[in-house]
Amino acid sequence: MARVYNFSAGPSMLPESVLEKAADQMLDYEGTGESVMEMSHRSKEFQAIIDKAEADLRELMEIPDNYKVLFLQGGASTQFAAIALNFMNKNHKADYIVTGNWSKKAMQEASRYGDVKVVASSADKNFSYVPDWDYNEFRDDADYLYFCMNETVHGNIIRDIPDVDVPIIADISSCFLSEPIDVSKFAMLYGGAQKNVAPAGLTICIIREDMLGNAADICPTMLNYETMAAKGSMYNTPPCWCIYIAGLVFQWLKKMGGLPEMQRRNQAKAKLLYDALDESKMFNATVRPKDRSMMNAPFVTDSDELNKKFIAGCTENGLINIKGHRSVGGMRASIYNAMPIEGVEKLVAYMKEFEKENTK
Repeated sequence: MARVYNFSAGPSMLPESVLEKAADQMLDYEGTGESVMEMSHRSKEFQAIIDKAEADLRELMEIPDNYKVLFLQGGASTQFAAIALNFMNKNHKADYIVTGNWSKKAMQEASRYGDVKVVASSADKNFSYVPDWDYNEFRDDADYLYFCMNETVHGNIIRDIPDVDVPIIADISSCFLSEPIDVSKFAMLYGGAQKNVAPAGLTICIIREDMLGNAADICPTMLNYETMAAKGSMYNTPPCWCIYIAGLVFQWLKKMGGLPEMQRRNQAKAKLLYDALDESKMFNATVRPKDRSMMNAPFVTDSDELNKKFIAGCTENGLINIKGHRSVGGMRASIYNAMPIEGVEKLVAYMKEFEKENTK
């Protein structure tokens, strides 16, 4: 059976060459006679895998030396509590920008551990835009400012980083490695791997060293970033297979030309799709143009019946997992790094064909 174009928001497509290499090494990793899935995380072979993965990620993102890179379990959602428990312990205050489902969940979780203030929100229009912020709302004594850079569900992205004097923490799950980012502007960046990096089961945290060592007394050992950093991400058994695949993806990215090249490709894919949506009389993008994500593009028709018919037609044509999240409805095309432009071209062609056939 031919490969389909998978527009899922995550787990998502992986580069075919990565899957082929993993398949080739499934039973015998580089002459060890064992699979990485069977390999001890204490072995020199796995230590080499995780060391190489970290070195390649540092090179790709130009991560400064005074940042720790952690390969953790628990998903990005676990960090919602971990961040508050590790960092909201000086003044017990944190400011949150809420632009969608995931920043809202993070804010709600952090609210269990301290004084959390929503300093800007676009909930009034179902997170269809990124709000302007009033710097008078930001608190100078907040322990940190938090936002989700790219909201997977609602398809918006924060491009202008607030100019504040408190540590900035950002969830970059859906835009991880899609374009260059200045790590030095942040106290912490983190993301679930199952969108642009690896299979589900791995979360990568990039944390400035001076942020470590301030966890609350009630912080569980497994959520204490200082503990994980001190043990090189191996306080317990890490998600070995996911780290291995992530390492292969990092090598693929380097071979493709790094993050500047991925940005060029992703911009081309997004332009192709959004131009088609803006030209259409049937399909409408749900996010204000200047705030649209390159990675996740929600769109709708004015009819639930048409939406369902279009989704079914997409599936029949090998364009799968394009149904939108229930909070937005309609469709959502997630076009992460591994989605080739041919997939977007095929989707746009089907959109035009569907519109022609279903316009009276």
